[in-house]
Amino acid sequence: MGGARVVVTGATGHVGTSLLRLLSEDPRTGSVLGLARRVPEEAPPKTEWASVNLASEGVDPAREFTGAAAVVHLAWAFQPTHDPAATWRTNVLGSIRVFEAAARARVPLLVHASSVGAYSPGPKDHAVDESWPTHGWPDAAYCREKAYLERALDSFERDHPAMRVVRMRPAFLFKRESASEQRRIFGGRFLPGTLTRPELLPFLPDIPGLRVQALHTDDAAKAYFLALHAPVRGAFNLAAEPPVDAELLGEMLGSRPVRLPRTAARSAIAAAWGLHLLPASPHLFDAVLRLPLMNCTRAHTELGWWPEHLAPDVLREFLGGTHEEAGAETVTLRGHRVG
Repeated sequence: MGGARVVVTGATGHVGTSLLRLLSEDPRTGSVLGLARRVPEEAPPKTEWASVNLASEGVDPAREFTGAAAVVHLAWAFQPTHDPAATWRTNVLGSIRVFEAAARARVPLLVHASSVGAYSPGPKDHAVDESWPTHGWPDAAYCREKAYLERALDSFERDHPAMRVVRMRPAFLFKRESASEQRRIFGGRFLPGTLTRPELLPFLPDIPGLRVQALHTDDAAKAYFLALHAPVRGAFNLAAEPPVDAELLGEMLGSRPVRLPRTAARSAIAAAWGLHLLPASPHLFDAVLRLPLMNCTRAHTELGWWPEHLAPDVLREFLGGTHEEAGAETVTLRGHRVG
């Protein structure tokens, strides 16, 4: 891929900003085209912007894809959680437009951002590999959409065998610059970042089944970057060690875990979501409790990928960014005060 042109959708977002940084420093990358609904005034070296709304029915990104050596599809909308038809139009129909446009433009490589959320319910006491079923949790729009696109890519790969298709399935992603955005997406714009201070959390809810994996966004971007140059296909799990649970969080924050029944936690989340006080839905909470732990051996052996950040360090950086209302110089990641 010497001097290659790479197109990145969702380039101003969480993973996109980290990937563009790597591409701009890579001598094998000739140029980068970042697609986003709202483009920044400045761009990293070798990068140009194009304003594209993938949710629009009349949009055909094939023109932007022409001549590209690879398309990395990162664009995704988490909200509005009360309007699943809106996120379906952006996430599912928009993604299918990207897949079909890449085929029409004869792009040789498509790298798609799937997720641990695509997986069917699985174990919390051992890790599963990429062969675990990807049917998602049907009540959660995020999981439903990620799982549907897995099926869409199954058909797409069958119909376009000459195209190399890679699916990344990362764990929950965090970095300092995404703190404000993620607080708004999951906690709402009225949740003060100062509430993440450890001294304000003497007790920590310990909910049965709440054991998940985390990953630094820069580490995830490195896996996307490596896939551009390694002759690989298929799915790759991406996660850092160790798994995150109430015990680990309690040690990090100096808080004492207190057992809280699932039903009580879900009822509180459902009430806040129903009143539009909390963007994160109770359906997503149900899904998180059922997500399997992921085995990342394939990424280690075939991509040569290893995360540089341990999960506790990732969370400390993110919590620090939340407290400081951290952000980045894009509309998506810009730091905002409460309200």
